[in-house]
Amino acid sequence: MIINGMPDHLHLLIGLKPDCNLSDLVRTIKANSSKWINENRFVVEKFQWQTGFGAFSVGTSSVDAVINYIKTQEEHHRKKTFKEEYIEFLEAYQIDYNINYLFDCE
Repeated sequence: MIINGMPDHLHLLIGLKPDCNLSDLVRTIKANSSKWINENRFVVEKFQWQTGFGAFSVGTSSVDAVINYIKTQEEHHRKKTFKEEYIEFLEAYQIDYNINYLFDCE
């Protein structure tokens, strides 16, 4: 497992068992981390995550590349925004999306 991110997003690489419900896992991560951030007063306002999330699966042979990618987020986002990068992922992997449902924080 690895986690790293920027002020507007996080990347996690986690191993899941086949019977794991991804939506339940993300909901648990968001709920527990929000509670911890707010209890420790790491931000002035009440912290909360955006509604949605994106998830991509990777094969074992790609794990090292994904770890490196996650470790170098700051450097990576000097070249392109998270939104630009996310849309590139969706298009590269031919995932249908509606731009109206992406990035409601803008």
